[in-house]
Amino acid sequence: MNSSLPLLPHGGYEHLRSYKVAEAIYDATVVFCDRFIEKRSRTHDQMVQAARSGVRNISEGSGAAATSRKSEIMLTNVARASLSDELLKDYKSFLVHRGLAIWHKDAPETMAMRERLKHDLAPDLPPTPDGTVCLTGLAGLVDFIAKAEPEYAANAMLCVINQAAYLLRRQVARQGRDFVAHGGFTEQLYSARVLARSKMSDKSDGSDRSDIPVCPLCGKSMLRRTAKKGAYAGTPFWGCSGYPECKGIRKESDRSDNSDSLSAGGTL
Repeated sequence: MNSSLPLLPHGGYEHLRSYKVAEAIYDATVVFCDRFIEKRSRTHDQMVQAARSGVRNISEGSGAAATSRKSEIMLTNVARASLSDELLKDYKSFLVHRGLAIWHKDAPETMAMRERLKHDLAPDLPPTPDGTVCLTGLAGLVDFIAKAEPEYAANAMLCVINQAAYLLRRQVARQGRDFVAHGGFTEQLYSARVLARSKMSDKSDGSDRSDIPVCPLCGKSMLRRTAKKGAYAGTPFWGCSGYPECKGIRKESDRSDNSDSLSAGGTL
């Protein structure tokens, strides 16, 4: 990414645990549906598409983050909804319609599967008797779904989808906190433009950039401004280039990081 462009941090979704889990869900759902659901049925297509939506919206959200935090949050939540509000219900319906058990979340079998799915390859696995299908971890999910009995396969999918939904809920919450703390693309673009204009102005009047202080609150470069109203109307001062997200200010005579600064709530 070109650091000179005011794009927001984005990409790297391949390293997210939520993406890896969603990708495993998609691959395993294709195998599950081919085994147990009539290929020409609408349910087959809908389950596969819901699983695909879960993984693809994570990658699309990561790319959209460059210019829109709102789109990133929205697409990540679409991924969560596709898995937990749609695909999860289809797996439960599969079990109910066939008279198979939906394991309780605290059942020993469920707990064992949940623990193994936390790892790509679960550690300290017990020996597997000949002819027995064993879930070895997330990396072995597709192979397990391809061989396990339908009740075990469907309940394994319930476990892994619940894990993905949990990870995606946390991801959406973190994205929301980042937006509140740092703003979005439009705000960053405005700040970058204001700073660029300030640099051009300083260059044209021969001023020394080393004399320009940094904001005492966020560390960004400051801009010369003039108070337009109040008791200090007409008085020059330093204002943070990140305004309005940051309202740090200094007196016009302050040029070092160690000089006394006005409070963030102060006005000129």
